[in-house]
Amino acid sequence: MPDIRFDTYYRYDDLTRILRSLADENPKLVRLESIGKSFVGREVWLVTVTNFESGGDGEKPALWVDGNIHASEVSPSSACLYLIQKLVAEYGKDADITRCLDTRAFYICPRVNPDGAEWALADSPKIIRSSTRPYPFDEEPIEGLRREDVDGDGRLLLMRIADPNGPWKVCPQEPRLLVRRDPAEAGGQYFRVLPEGVLENYDGITLKVPPTKEGLDLNRNFPVAWRLEGEQEGAGPYPTSEPEARNIAQFVVEHPNITGGVTFHTYSGVLLRPYADKSDETFPAEDLWTYQKIGQKGTDLTGYPNISTFHDFLYHPKEVTTGAFDDWLVDHIGVFAWTVEIWSPHRQAGIEKYKFIEWYREHPLEDDLKMLKWSDEALGGKGYVDWYPFNHPQLGPIELGGWDHLYAWTNPPPQFLEKEIALFPQWIVWHLLISPRLESLEATATPLGGGLYRVRFVAQNTGWLPTYVTKIALKKKVIRGVVCEIELPDGAALESGQQRIETGQLEGRAYKDSAPTVWVADPTDDRVKVEWVVKAPKGGAVKIIAKHQRAGIVKVEVNLGSEESL
Repeated sequence: MPDIRFDTYYRYDDLTRILRSLADENPKLVRLESIGKSFVGREVWLVTVTNFESGGDGEKPALWVDGNIHASEVSPSSACLYLIQKLVAEYGKDADITRCLDTRAFYICPRVNPDGAEWALADSPKIIRSSTRPYPFDEEPIEGLRREDVDGDGRLLLMRIADPNGPWKVCPQEPRLLVRRDPAEAGGQYFRVLPEGVLENYDGITLKVPPTKEGLDLNRNFPVAWRLEGEQEGAGPYPTSEPEARNIAQFVVEHPNITGGVTFHTYSGVLLRPYADKSDETFPAEDLWTYQKIGQKGTDLTGYPNISTFHDFLYHPKEVTTGAFDDWLVDHIGVFAWTVEIWSPHRQAGIEKYKFIEWYREHPLEDDLKMLKWSDEALGGKGYVDWYPFNHPQLGPIELGGWDHLYAWTNPPPQFLEKEIALFPQWIVWHLLISPRLESLEATATPLGGGLYRVRFVAQNTGWLPTYVTKIALKKKVIRGVVCEIELPDGAALESGQQRIETGQLEGRAYKDSAPTVWVADPTDDRVKVEWVVKAPKGGAVKIIAKHQRAGIVKVEVNLGSEESL
């Protein structure tokens, strides 16, 4: 096992080296491949984890896991890497992990967007939302703020600029903090606040903050409810126009054995479920109930609340986001998908009950004091930096300080990283173990005389979810039912039955009530029975294959004997 540290964030070359070592040292369980290139041309790595000796990954139900589609959200890569190491290290030791890898497969893409992550992890970091490709225009802004580490200390802080018309003033209770100026207040010392950076073509009066040249958001580039730039910024010129989004969309479409997805982001410390643009009422009832049960299990195991993006995580009450990966997975692919927002600095500071997005618009001063105390005590003062003077090349004397957002908020500080990402593997393994699973229950051949045999095959879905996974998938007919085929020995022929037959979908146990009552009945709708009459005067053996795109493949061989033995 390669030496992997989870108190640091790896750049691309080191991440590549680690992934290659994991694959080289564990060929029974790990395969590494590229699913395409980034905008700059870096390989986007995909790790398949399963017991290859018990069958190929394509013959098993699978779960998709990814991270780091957004540039500065690098702890998701660590969460994926931690999951891979956990699966490999605990195979043969942990019963759930062993059963999971023997019967199912993981597809894990630790860094969807390697170009953006390289910028975020550079010695002098550059923070953008997602892709490094210029969009929607190719030219540099000719005036206004360009975010930059102006004093060369490796941090991107805030600039505090004295201004009699500024909206902020020094907090009376804690002079390190700034608070809003009262609406009718005048005559005090006030400030404007800008991100740390330089000003292009500054006229000495006007402070402009132009949009970032790299304006794409790869998590708005997926086909579901995609919208043009005038309707939603950063979604790209057309769905999956960007290679990073297209890479993972293409892989998912080509792997119909994927039964669910978990995409890691930061931050907020929450498990988000679709939709981002529609109410829960639009879900089929069974899908919503199942989503809530999966989410509650996640909450029980991780401590993260599970919530609806539309109802609880809108950036603005009158605006929605569309084109997200998890929405596409549920609405087009028909599987249960989650966005996991790693890390909550609020809860670290003891702020337990807060509204995830609304907090930034309105919260009590007590919360800021708690956050500052947390920075002082848990981060040694590195989270919130005391204001210090700086002679700015355009603005002259100003102050730098405030929150080091990239260090304390965007990702867990390195010393807290492992504890945070260790919360997720148990839930992710459980999420895959609930997938549908096709297994053989009976395969027999009964002699009828005259070289005739009645061949019976029975298969069942032993998974908790139905073979179709969601009612959305069933309604949209995105997945085939169970297909059974029989292969005859030389000299044999079918007297009745079809060589290939599609038998429909199989139910699981997901929709059962909390307790049996007089209205409960358990029909065998989780089973399929197929019979053939085979004429085989010379005996031999028939081969039966039952397959379902999401529930896996079953292969059995049934000996017919021979006419002489009858």
